[in-house]
Amino acid sequence: MPVVMELSRIIISEINDQQVIWLKEVEGDRSFPILIGLFEANSIARRVRHEETPRPLTHDLLVSAVEQLGGELRDVVISELRDHTYYAKLRVRLDGELVEIDARPSDAIAVAVSCDPVLPIYVAEDVLNDVMREQA
Repeated sequence: MPVVMELSRIIISEINDQQVIWLKEVEGDRSFPILIGLFEANSIARRVRHEETPRPLTHDLLVSAVEQLGGELRDVVISELRDHTYYAKLRVRLDGELVEIDARPSDAIAVAVSCDPVLPIYVAEDVLNDVMREQA
């Protein structure tokens, strides 16, 4: 079963190429970082701070396109950790079917926080177990 997580921290550094977001288990103590790019980190941070932009950003565009085409964004699932790289799925309900779209976790989370309400974020139990082993 996937574990419900929440975005707990965003660390933006102007001197490093890699930025960090932390996900924390909603009903537990497990947490872990994901390294992301500056654009995605800034996009996530803007949404978390409820900053308005004069025009839609890339992640806003994706949300709008899915909705205009009749889809309903459901959630994000970080489904795999392979060779120190996380893999995610953005799940959309369309015509009664659940469609899973391959995405980088940073983009999927940026889309999640661009939705109103914010989409749930899940992490596969296997991924959490692998991360906890690596952190130990």
